[in-house]
Amino acid sequence: MAANQSATHGIVNQNERPEPDQVLKDIADYVHNYEIDSPLAVRTPLNPKYLVTAQANCVWETARLCLIDTLGCGLEALKFEQCTNLLGPVVEGTVVPNGTKVPGTPYQLDPIRGAFNIGTAIRWLDYNDCWLAAEWGHPSDNLGGILAVADWLARTNKAKGLPAPKIKDVLEAMIKAHEIQGCLALENSFNRVGLDHVVLVKVATTAVVSKLLGLNRNQTIDAVSQAWVDGQSLRTYRHVPNTMSRKSWAAGDACSRAVNLALMVKKGMGGIPSVLTAKTWGFYDVLFKSESFKFQRPYGSYVMENVLFKISYPAEFHSQTACEAAMILHGELKRLGKSTDDIANIRIRTQEAAIRIIDKKGPLNNYADRDHCIQYMVAVPLIYGRLTAQDYADDVASDPRIDILRAKMECVEDKTYSLEYHAPEKRSIGNAIQITLKDGTVLDEVAVEYPVGHKFRREEGIPLLLEKFERHVSEHLGKERTEKIIKASEKLENIKKMDVDQYVDLYVTEK
Repeated sequence: MAANQSATHGIVNQNERPEPDQVLKDIADYVHNYEIDSPLAVRTPLNPKYLVTAQANCVWETARLCLIDTLGCGLEALKFEQCTNLLGPVVEGTVVPNGTKVPGTPYQLDPIRGAFNIGTAIRWLDYNDCWLAAEWGHPSDNLGGILAVADWLARTNKAKGLPAPKIKDVLEAMIKAHEIQGCLALENSFNRVGLDHVVLVKVATTAVVSKLLGLNRNQTIDAVSQAWVDGQSLRTYRHVPNTMSRKSWAAGDACSRAVNLALMVKKGMGGIPSVLTAKTWGFYDVLFKSESFKFQRPYGSYVMENVLFKISYPAEFHSQTACEAAMILHGELKRLGKSTDDIANIRIRTQEAAIRIIDKKGPLNNYADRDHCIQYMVAVPLIYGRLTAQDYADDVASDPRIDILRAKMECVEDKTYSLEYHAPEKRSIGNAIQITLKDGTVLDEVAVEYPVGHKFRREEGIPLLLEKFERHVSEHLGKERTEKIIKASEKLENIKKMDVDQYVDLYVTEK
């Protein structure tokens, strides 16, 4: 038995302070020392039909698109009372001097509560970007903490006569938060041990806001260690039979906890150096089946360069290509003079991840249940020729044709789709739908391998992404405000130079 273990219990009792875990040091070194200099891409040799221009793939340009798309998703969520009921200060009427302003609202809050508000609005409709690997997630969730801290610092600094952070600082923090969350997700499946992916939002946000707050490398190590030791969310609120709206505010909660932890370290709190590797009590032994994290690549800008935008549908990302296929088949049924009433059965070929997350039988109890059910997300476009955020509401879900059609669907795993889902050079999210009619007619299978928001379809997707942003902004803020926001946002070189508070003020409302 090792000398530093108890003979009775096998518990480590030798109190020698260890060096910080390498994972912590790597994150801190990346946040403080890495210079972002993304290469520009040309036509991909694997898929030459998909053109990726240099401008479309510049990581800073992708980050700009990610910023405006994420803010637009937050504005769209404000249409939903279940979301807005959670926003605002804890004590009604509280206004924090020089505090974080929440886009689309009149609220001015402390940065911790501001991070919850912004993060919750961003994630509410499941319409912001996505990253699919061994672990799934939405890296732009981190903007909740990043923007809350940057805006608060801008207003506080100006009140003291100091320089304010620029939007370039926000974009850099986004690129690095995307990279931390995404690289940790590539080879490490938190869902297979029952943990929710928002643990990675907490870790990534803590890391990048620590730099915004002026923490040094060692303090960032301490702050990130606190994020790993902090209580982690269980995935049960995302899965049958417990799916519910916590999945829509879990990222906001992670952002707020991250900001709080970074601020505590700024005030002198230390860290837990072997938070991951400590025997018996560390993250690996307690929560990760005693397995160490694996890494496919060093931190750089890979994740932002390859991030998936949700453009066409507010739907769980594993279903995006299925929704596109269903829209095509809606048109085909119409051309044949048929409707969904004429369908005998539907086969959906999909990836293993989709079957694990969104293949559901039986009643769907709420909005959150429906937007994580592939059968529902295929049925609605087949019936109506559309899929919007409003289509998960009770009034649409009460249409009996939806459940009748759901009962006719079978999901089967396509091993190639599952394999290419994880392939670094492809990262596809394929789905294929085949419909058999009651008269025996079998329609041609419609297969879609890459969604519009995929890197291989950037050229096609960017104009649609900008239309999505303009739609979300104009519906909430009106034409005049929208024109000002678009003018401020449309050129990378201009928006990078703006003070954070000046940009955020463009989105603030009086009520």
